[in-house]
Amino acid sequence: MKHIYNILTISLLIVVFGCKNSESESNAAADTNVDNRIIISKQQFKHNNMALGSLEEKAFPVSIKVNGIIDVPPENKVIVNAISGGYIKTIPLLVGDKVKKGQVLVTIENPEFIKLQQNYMEVKEQLNYLKTEYERQNTMFKENIISNKVYLKTKSQYKTATASYNGLKKQLSLLNISPSNVEQGFLTSVVNIYAPISGSITKVNVSKGSYVSPTKSILEIVDNSHIHLELSVFEKDIMSIKKNQSILFSIPEASKEVYEASVYLVGTSIEDNRTIKVHAHPENESHHFLTGMFVNAEIITAKSKALALPETAITENDKDNYTLILDEETDNNYYFKQIKVAIGKTYNGYTEIENTDLIKNSDKLLTQGAFSLIGSNE
Repeated sequence: MKHIYNILTISLLIVVFGCKNSESESNAAADTNVDNRIIISKQQFKHNNMALGSLEEKAFPVSIKVNGIIDVPPENKVIVNAISGGYIKTIPLLVGDKVKKGQVLVTIENPEFIKLQQNYMEVKEQLNYLKTEYERQNTMFKENIISNKVYLKTKSQYKTATASYNGLKKQLSLLNISPSNVEQGFLTSVVNIYAPISGSITKVNVSKGSYVSPTKSILEIVDNSHIHLELSVFEKDIMSIKKNQSILFSIPEASKEVYEASVYLVGTSIEDNRTIKVHAHPENESHHFLTGMFVNAEIITAKSKALALPETAITENDKDNYTLILDEETDNNYYFKQIKVAIGKTYNGYTEIENTDLIKNSDKLLTQGAFSLIGSNE
């Protein structure tokens, strides 16, 4: 009897486990039938302005990455000094102020300016007398009335006075003091310093009342109307650089925008850090570039062909890049598979696809509208 009971118990367990196994197999079969594709109705596709496309062969630049700064030509940057020392009487300008060529920048006062003008007047009066005396003795010398020695002495005095007069007159002009005003008796201890170029004040090194010598920089003016790039190219890359090559550059500290330029001059000497200077001109100088800005640049030396997709067909998700490939099309829907892609360079709105073995040339991909769908099936 006990033996019969054990047989019944074993049979019951077999039945129970058999049922559980059948249930597990049914669930597994159901899981394999789950459709992980992304479904988009054709109505949604049209409403959201989505678009299909395929791999395209595009030209991508072969470039050399370099660094540099925004600068201006030497003639567009001026350091203003005083011709003669003195005390700053007025300095109304601040860093950032715009000035025009010929505008008064600062005024300098020095009693020595009065003495210079006095000397000029004295020499001018002496010159008038010496000129008359020279002309008189020249006539007498021709008539053999005076000796050659007397004539030469008078001539020397006149020529010396003429040189002194012209020298003092030039000094007054350099100090922006009008000789004609001095001759009329208008003497001044204050002189003006004028802007030699138009531009913006970038440095002010003095204050009112301070003494400046001719060697001290008073202020700096920079004209940003024409700027250029000063790039440093390593010695190993310089043989690839040629005039008129295209450049893409950015100013990382100020903007994410990418600008265009072209190579204008290639340096002919190597710096101590084994780099060579390359001078480049931006294609558009209307941007608000400032001298001294740091730039990252790529000098395009050649172009290579590669299969690519529009940037809008690729979306980053968890540090990986994905695109959607059309798997099936019905009367009402599109069915897309999400695949991981390895990308390379991006240029002119297209991104290079490196693992093109996953995509056939005949495959259709979602090139517009993928951003909101990538990862939505996870």
